[in-house]
Amino acid sequence: MKLRTLVASLAIVVFTAGIVYAAERFSVRAGEFDPGNTFLVQAQWLDGIGCPSLSAYKDPACNPNNDSSDNRNQGLLLAKTGPTTTNASAFADIRGVTGPITELGYDLRKPVNAVAANGSHCGAGAPRFNVETTHAFYFIGCNSPPAVQTQAGLGWIRLRWGGSTPLLGFNAASGALEAVTGDVKRISIVFDEGQDTGPDFFGLAVLDNIDVNATLVGRGENTENNKGKNKDKGDDGDNNDQGEND
Repeated sequence: MKLRTLVASLAIVVFTAGIVYAAERFSVRAGEFDPGNTFLVQAQWLDGIGCPSLSAYKDPACNPNNDSSDNRNQGLLLAKTGPTTTNASAFADIRGVTGPITELGYDLRKPVNAVAANGSHCGAGAPRFNVETTHAFYFIGCNSPPAVQTQAGLGWIRLRWGGSTPLLGFNAASGALEAVTGDVKRISIVFDEGQDTGPDFFGLAVLDNIDVNATLVGRGENTENNKGKNKDKGDDGDNNDQGEND
């Protein structure tokens, strides 16, 4: 009887630990790679531009699932002015993620669908996830490989890769589309396509509720991020790998 009780107790502990691990919060830190001081890129969490879920006005795309800790309706602004060939990019480092990746995604300030010509930029190469694992380096662009649009709202769409199906990305070494395997070493979101790249020719995107393994983060690291105190100037966030998915 005591043995059965001990086994049951251990099972509860393991199950609880699994829940805690799955719900572990990560951070999304914005910055710019601009070695030539072009001042043509910007990355910043800003109040009031995110997918609204806690105010009187709520967009269906981010409800009911969202980052409930975001009480300022923050959104992640990523912008590149001018041509794509400029050696500069906006990025966001995703920190605190360990183990394998099975799901990635975000909410995008764009009506209708990912390939619409209006709203935020959603190209083959930006905004893209750069995922370095113990196995390989992968790229997952906004519409290459195509995401599953799980929800549409009034001004937002929710995009997901993986989840109930294998997470696919382009292997940087071979260029082949394959399942993302291995434990994470580094992961970031990179925006390096400018106003000369379709389908929207906008050079700007607003993201919210960044999703890694079904955990959502919809705000910056602290309440001072509107003042630029969470910038990481000069950190390229693996941004030198431009255009692999284009």
